[in-house]
Amino acid sequence: MADRELYDVVIVGGGIVGCAMFRKSVLQGAKTLLIEKGDYILSGASKANSAILHTGFDAPPDSLELECVKRGHQEYLDIYESMNLTVDKSGAVVVAWNQEQLDKLPSLLEKAHKNGVTDVRLIDKKELLELEGHLSDKAMGALYVPRESLIDPWSAPYAYVKQGIVNGGKCLLNCELTACSKDKDNSIWTLNTTQGAIDCKMVINCAGLFGDHVENMVHKSPFVIKPRKGQFVVFDKTAASLAKPIILPVPTEITKGIVITRTAFGNLLVGPTAEEQEDRVHARVEYDVLKELIDKGNELIPELKNHPVTTLYAGLRPATEQKEYRVAFYPEKNWICVGGIRSTGLTAALGIASYVFDTIKDNFAMNLKPLEKVETPVVPVISEFGKRSYEIDLNTEIVCHCERVTRKEIVEALNGILPPASIGAFKRRTRAMMGRCQGFYCSGKVAELTNNFFES
Repeated sequence: MADRELYDVVIVGGGIVGCAMFRKSVLQGAKTLLIEKGDYILSGASKANSAILHTGFDAPPDSLELECVKRGHQEYLDIYESMNLTVDKSGAVVVAWNQEQLDKLPSLLEKAHKNGVTDVRLIDKKELLELEGHLSDKAMGALYVPRESLIDPWSAPYAYVKQGIVNGGKCLLNCELTACSKDKDNSIWTLNTTQGAIDCKMVINCAGLFGDHVENMVHKSPFVIKPRKGQFVVFDKTAASLAKPIILPVPTEITKGIVITRTAFGNLLVGPTAEEQEDRVHARVEYDVLKELIDKGNELIPELKNHPVTTLYAGLRPATEQKEYRVAFYPEKNWICVGGIRSTGLTAALGIASYVFDTIKDNFAMNLKPLEKVETPVVPVISEFGKRSYEIDLNTEIVCHCERVTRKEIVEALNGILPPASIGAFKRRTRAMMGRCQGFYCSGKVAELTNNFFES
């Protein structure tokens, strides 16, 4: 131990919440290490989501989730321009398709206003179809939520980690936690990992789908992860104009339901499903379920049947026995658990990180001094909500024509801070090979540029 570095904080898990926590910890002046067992950040649940920046209009009133969603939403809007991130302030409509759903809208409006989202209002069928003209005329009315927005779900967490690194934090990939123990003075944690032992004063568990496993290394976990699979269908870019605001269903007690939304990358997304399963790693797509999603999309937007599907994917959410966030503080152990963060995690991540460090300041014996001089790095724009590389330099070489990814973007991703370590990570960093041809035309050129860069 005498020869090992001592960290103030180690964050376990490089999903969206872990990335935001890493940034916050570094900016608060803590000597911080982020460890991720996958080959890159967002290797687990966080790599697949709907990419919506929520307002919290339908969150449980007076809940931690509501507090963190509202705080995270505002914090994202406060920082996104400085980091070259993007946002599309599309708005959303919660559409009622039958009388039972229509009857639920007033109570949903009341909840939104109670939650402080007071610009939400009811709209009738006429106004709805003026706002979202491609909807089926079976729509009966809606709740209009003007501040729901769309963001790039991959660039934001990368920006958080990048800011943490340039301000002194460290990130270890392919680093799985296997055991934890305290020294004889009960002051220092030793974390055994697949990359050796790590010493620290505090641990923050953001392990997502394996959050309960990490908890059980220290004490009996207060929750059990019950993975919930969501399958998605991504329609071609020609379909994106069919949905301007995000189209939301009237939520149930189990799920927020199937969404139809444009994506940050110019496609149209339909999903997710909500299917419980035991497997925490594999999220397989299933033909029958995806056919149902396509049929549902065609039913709600009849013109969608004229547009092809580009790709399919599935992701897992770290659901638990309860809908609430499972955040717990153990000051006597210098241990914090941030678990059960489901569909609102992308929005809430910055808010969760701020909430955790506010609690550390008030309840833990950690004398942190926020950085006086903070470096704010920028990230490349890969979304359609900002100016892309090929638009800035008209003479640049385009490698992936489906997604209009330039050679310069690929080279910079491979040689910059925290370069992608696998083909999946490379796709999320650049969008290359993710378009209509799914790499048929550009994969050879990509292979030439990467030149055995990836391990797998």
